[in-house]
Amino acid sequence: MKQIVVLSGKGGTGKTTITAAFAHLSSQHTKTSAVLVDADVDAANLGLVLNPQHIDAHDFAGGQTAVIDPTLCDNCGICEEVCRFDAVISTNATYTINPLDCEGCAACKTQCPNAAIYMEARSDGEWFFSQTRFGLLFHARLKPAQENSGKLVTLLRQQAVELAEKDETPLILVDGPPGIGCSVIASLSGADLVIIVTEPTAASIHDMKRVLSLVQHFNIPALICTNKADLFESGKDAIIHYCQDNGLPIVGEIPFDTIMTDAMIQGQPITVYAPQSSVSKELQKTWQQILDRIP
Repeated sequence: MKQIVVLSGKGGTGKTTITAAFAHLSSQHTKTSAVLVDADVDAANLGLVLNPQHIDAHDFAGGQTAVIDPTLCDNCGICEEVCRFDAVISTNATYTINPLDCEGCAACKTQCPNAAIYMEARSDGEWFFSQTRFGLLFHARLKPAQENSGKLVTLLRQQAVELAEKDETPLILVDGPPGIGCSVIASLSGADLVIIVTEPTAASIHDMKRVLSLVQHFNIPALICTNKADLFESGKDAIIHYCQDNGLPIVGEIPFDTIMTDAMIQGQPITVYAPQSSVSKELQKTWQQILDRIP
């Protein structure tokens, strides 16, 4: 079982659109069938194209919130003094904790002389196990302003690995988060190959280099796929020269075509919506090159 992670240093490069096409192409042959993971838990949108039907749904408790037991509290106020986040509220000499402000550090619990404070698991979101047209999918929805996205990504990938091993599925295909933060690092754990989707723009090339540096830190082979490659020739040449200088294979140069937008509006991978389009043909070649280069 091999794990392929699709990343981009920034959002908006077409990473998820391309991953959806790969999901469709992987499902065409038993030898390349994949367990799918949407690891962009802060803004999951792979499901917009794959139309998942939930099989199971689970709460995700990523952190804790302090709670004051009023039957044990003697209103000494120490909790309010030690709280750095102003989460302790005093009303008529009675103390409560605002769960929206509480960071779960447990300083108040540690300092309470009456053991009147306990930590309660906080629901930070949900994760799902779903059926799609192209395989089984693990995905999640993190609540607004909640942290621990890295922990949630790790949970999704662990579930995917267990299922792939149980069913002897040859591939795990991960739509990773943008950027280089903790959720991206979590998505790289155990990866055999990373596909970096970039565009011929200064911002995208800059962020491609950032995420590539992260991938190389973990000694994971990386391939480059340029989306909208024909929109800016100088930017495309800059990517080619950088990859040549650094020994990075370019496995795809996807042309710009408004039919890609039409496919997204219809909720379809481009390789399903317009299989004979130039975009689909290039994606098919790109996917085959990826399969040929899996370690």
